Amino acid sequence: MNSADLGRRVGVPSTALFTDQYELTMVQAALKAGTASRRSVFEAFTRRLPEGRRYGVVAGTGRVLDAVENFHFDDEMIGFLRQQRIVDEPTLQWLADYRFSGDIWGYPEGEVYFPGSPVLRVEGSFAECVLLETVILSILNHDSAIAAAASRMSAAAGGRRLIEMGARRTHELSAVASARAAYVGGFDATSDLAAGFRYGIPTVGTSAHAFTLLHDTERDAFRAQVDSLGRGTTLLVDTYDVAEAVRAAVEIAGPELGAVRIDSGDLLLVAHRVRQQLDELGATGTKIVVTSDLDEYAIASLAAAPVDAYGVGTQLVTGSGHPTCSMVYKLVARAGSAEPDARLVPVAKKSLGAKASKGGRKWAARRVDEHGVAEAEVVGTGAVPEELAGRELLVELVRGGEVVAREPLEAARERHVAARAGLPLSAMQLSRGEPVIGTEYA
Repeated sequence: MNSADLGRRVGVPSTALFTDQYELTMVQAALKAGTASRRSVFEAFTRRLPEGRRYGVVAGTGRVLDAVENFHFDDEMIGFLRQQRIVDEPTLQWLADYRFSGDIWGYPEGEVYFPGSPVLRVEGSFAECVLLETVILSILNHDSAIAAAASRMSAAAGGRRLIEMGARRTHELSAVASARAAYVGGFDATSDLAAGFRYGIPTVGTSAHAFTLLHDTERDAFRAQVDSLGRGTTLLVDTYDVAEAVRAAVEIAGPELGAVRIDSGDLLLVAHRVRQQLDELGATGTKIVVTSDLDEYAIASLAAAPVDAYGVGTQLVTGSGHPTCSMVYKLVARAGSAEPDARLVPVAKKSLGAKASKGGRKWAARRVDEHGVAEAEVVGTGAVPEELAGRELLVELVRGGEVVAREPLEAARERHVAARAGLPLSAMQLSRGEPVIGTEYA
């Protein structure tokens, strides 16, 4: 069973109240005005990347599809809206029958994006599309932020194993979404069992300092763990004296000891000392795992250390300083009337400053140089130029209200590896800088 099947098997409750009140009041007013059924096009995009980021990572698409599929108002929800007098009775009747029947196109999950990229395009009646704004942005902003942090950490790790272990540092539901997004961004495993159950992500975990402190001696704790979990387990060696713990670990588990974990101190120095000691004791195959408030900068600083895997928590699940991508969901085109064949008219906010947006139903393509390396994100509203044909980025996700693009999580993970490899090498730099390629409007 693949991860997509697992997600459907677990099931997702109704997402209809994961929204802001003004979405519903807009629907009420539009229904009364006779404009609710006008064909409309909304797009999700960001005007800028978080400071210092060179590229963004699309994550959460699969969760968006679940949210759209499960966006409906049951009797209890309708009763709540009625009791609270959120909207009037005609609107409640309309909501009771609501099912999204439009189309959705978007960048496939795992793809990279840049300022102005139309990451998601939602088409249908105004009323049915506007209701989805909050839940779509909630998912994309969170998951894409985590995936971007994960991608930077993955690049810094240089192929070494990465373990997501931030469940205790965020909301319990955010923890599951974070583990999923981290997997898309390049992490290899999670400590969170709910994420493993829902999405099929590999899970890992052995023991904490509490387990060592429970026993009369550190040796007793190691012996109990090895007896229960086998010689291939990972022993935590920094509860007391690291050198003594490593010696005891190898004596008890033998050279077949799977790994040792270091969770404190000068990780660079301690890792070198532990590697030397393990090799001297004959445990040349025993791996070293480091944890302790790591981020991409700390991981990069350990590139020369004999470390085999990193466990990352707080900084990952908070987006390493950027917990949102600041994506917005804007109406970019709408029909001039409620007639089915009415022509779409581009619309855009004309506010002062950086909040102005570009109207029109957009396509996007990535122009590459003669070596196949990306050199520009091209966004347009007319016909796709011949030289960009076949390089369009948006794919069909929902057609007539039916999801048409479910895929295993592994596909998104592999896509990200390929997308990141297609960027200029400077994209991997951790120093502050502008987006690695510019956005051009055709």
